[in-house]
Amino acid sequence: QVQLVESGGGLVQAGTSLRLSCVASGRTVSSYGMGWFRQAPGKERDFVAAITWSRGSTYHADSVKGRFTISRDYAKNTVYLQMNSLKPDDTAVYYCAASKMYLTGSISAYEYWGQGTQVTVSS
Repeated sequence: QVQLVESGGGLVQAGTSLRLSCVASGRTVSSYGMGWFRQAPGKERDFVAAITWSRGSTYHADSVKGRFTISRDYAKNTVYLQMNSLKPDDTAVYYCAASKMYLTGSISAYEYWGQGTQVTVSS
């Protein structure tokens, strides 16, 4: 089993930055790939970024490349999502997830999910 807890969301102004955190726990966490997804009101849940625990290899969705950066601290069992140059369209609930398949953007590949953290970007 894997347990995931997100934090760091909040209300910010467009053009500013925010960093989300996801603390993972469970004996098999290191064998999973990690990812971030987001879901805006009335929209589907979309892939944001993925990372491996071992080397920290990353894969970012085209929509956030150059603005968002996923990273991890293996010793702290924590995955981060640094979000820069935030836009109102980034407003969504952001979810951390774990998959047995590395660096995938497919929602069906993710087995465990956190509770989500709200990010609201005002214009």
